[in-house]
Amino acid sequence: MRILVSGLYGHMGREVAALLQKGVEGGELTAGVSLDHDGSFAVPCAERFADACTDVDCIVDFSHHSCTKDLLDFAVAHQLPLVLATTGQTEEEMQMIQDASRKIPLFFTANYSLGVALLIDLAKKAAAVMSGAEIEIIERHHNRKLDAPSGTALAIAHGIQEVRPESKIITGRNGYGKREPNDIGIHAVRMGNIVGIHEVVIGTDNQSITLRHEAYSRALFAEGALKAAAFLIGQPAGLYDMTSLLSD
Repeated sequence: MRILVSGLYGHMGREVAALLQKGVEGGELTAGVSLDHDGSFAVPCAERFADACTDVDCIVDFSHHSCTKDLLDFAVAHQLPLVLATTGQTEEEMQMIQDASRKIPLFFTANYSLGVALLIDLAKKAAAVMSGAEIEIIERHHNRKLDAPSGTALAIAHGIQEVRPESKIITGRNGYGKREPNDIGIHAVRMGNIVGIHEVVIGTDNQSITLRHEAYSRALFAEGALKAAAFLIGQPAGLYDMTSLLSD
């Protein structure tokens, strides 16, 4: 499969490029788009989507959410499958993603780790079984991460809301006031070079369960994105996620 990497010269773009140069998932780095064009890779690279190569099978995006509109417009115009691996989208950008998925196959998830997908599934099961338990989510990332809480922490919370529709997501706490029974608290830690740690604590007055996933290398997410690309090629228009991949 021939891949166009959006955000080619960012940290994750480089991880994807390195895997493609090894032929992971049978992929080939064909082209790239980046605002930081430094010529590090021997592939055609454009600074604007309008100038990007279209002779590819799929786009893998690890850029910035501010590129969402241009990226989607390009993918739809050229009918290219898109693996969107950037988080932090605004409500307006999320609507753009929904609209584009009616025209092209689009894979979008907050985290491209199979382990995180399992963590969300386990958290949902525990929240359903321990129906009266309180739930808190703690996420830790490196000091360069821009969005807080992380997209993965929100994905965990939204998954729990599927089995607890009455619950309310609370991002951080300050001021004066007690915890409400239906709160799902999310707490963000930013320090050092932490790749990504997510913990879900589900507890009652008498017992608690802690579910934890830790990423050791950012290559983990690049691998998942390429698996998603291999899955997406040939699919009809629609919005796909890790559940789609795991059930394939």
